[in-house]
Amino acid sequence: MSECTLPLNPVRGPRGWPPLGNLPAFGRDPLKFLTRLRDDFGDTVTWSLGPRRSLFVSHPRHIMELLASREDTYEILEIGWAFKQITGQSVIRSKGGDWRRKRSLVQPTVRPRQVRSYADVMVDSAGAAADGWRDGERIDVRREMALITQRIVLRTLFGSDLGEQTRALGDAMDVAEHAVGAELRSIGLFLPGWVRTPARRRLLAAVATIDTEVHRLIRERQSRTHAVGEHDDLLSRLLAARDEGGRPLSPKEVRDEAVTLWAAGHETTSTALTWAVYLLSRASEVRVRLEAELEHVLGGRPPAIDDYERLTWTQQIVKEAMRLYPPVWVIPAVAREGATLGGLRVPAGTIVWCSQWTTHRDPRWFPDPDQFRPERWAPDAPHVVPDHAWYPFGGGQRTCLGARFAQVEAVLVLATLAQRFRLDLPATEVTAHAGLLLQPATPLHATLSRRNAEERLRDN
Repeated sequence: MSECTLPLNPVRGPRGWPPLGNLPAFGRDPLKFLTRLRDDFGDTVTWSLGPRRSLFVSHPRHIMELLASREDTYEILEIGWAFKQITGQSVIRSKGGDWRRKRSLVQPTVRPRQVRSYADVMVDSAGAAADGWRDGERIDVRREMALITQRIVLRTLFGSDLGEQTRALGDAMDVAEHAVGAELRSIGLFLPGWVRTPARRRLLAAVATIDTEVHRLIRERQSRTHAVGEHDDLLSRLLAARDEGGRPLSPKEVRDEAVTLWAAGHETTSTALTWAVYLLSRASEVRVRLEAELEHVLGGRPPAIDDYERLTWTQQIVKEAMRLYPPVWVIPAVAREGATLGGLRVPAGTIVWCSQWTTHRDPRWFPDPDQFRPERWAPDAPHVVPDHAWYPFGGGQRTCLGARFAQVEAVLVLATLAQRFRLDLPATEVTAHAGLLLQPATPLHATLSRRNAEERLRDN
């Protein structure tokens, strides 16, 4: 055993009800269930999800070891039939050599240099939304954040916001996201693909809407001959990509990667921004400091990519929001033959789970873990956060390819909106709902207050 390995000493968790095991408790409230495993049983707990043996790990060192494991040790869990309909066989679901090939083709499209080129789109899209807001108006925060991030991802991915199709595609993706989340928490996770429930039929109709438009865009691009610079968007780069053998992605592979990038880039960032708005509305001192930073760094002009590193408090707000409400709240992996963790053999077929929700709110790593404190992330903060105590984008080889895109996007969008408006929510507690992503359980309706130049000067 390596000296860096933390020994694994699993204990038996709550008894379930054969043949469902702990699925009913997990399905009713997965956040409460996983928190109970951590608090009542410890860092490594065995439990059962239906007929499948499961192991839940909470310690950052076990999480780091799990996420850094080789492909021949652990593989991604097939998260049900619904998830496959959306992502197809994209890099997020591929394995082995197929995964390595696709990752090498997709990764260059979201490198930091490319993200820099998309910063203006991020700011312009947020600014366009704010242009339509009015002082004293009430808005649905989640809907507005989703419209902004959808416009960003459609412009960076496809080169346009697709006009009238934008809302239809957004509605279709909402249906798809809801279907995946519902299946994850129910017996539907174990139903064979040929079973057509009403929810599955709605999902197939939504995916058909998405596919019709995406395939139209792919055919449109393939019918032209142009350099990447002529259409500098992610779709063009996916179509132009070649592997070491000179092979391009097939149209089906391009579709799968484009839809996955769209879903990940749209939903996760809009969710993070929604929670950031909620937290800021409840923390006036944090918001005043945010506005002071924006005035100092930007001086009234829109933010740009070169401002990103200087907007340190804004970055800390986003990071703390993603600690308290990580859009991706759980990561499951399946042990293969010969898998180990903490020096202990893990039986093949065991589902090993780790949860951002429970680790991000563990008082050992974050004092007063339920409190919104962006100062935790200051370079000189007294409490050092261990590696993988904060991991909203996963870790190891399968770290989210769009992590840099998402972080830059969230900071620039938040800065653009907070420059111009305060978004005030009622002082009521909002619970989190764990579907495919961690969303507010109820709508968030904020009242807009315009910030003019005189107010900014008075605040400072």
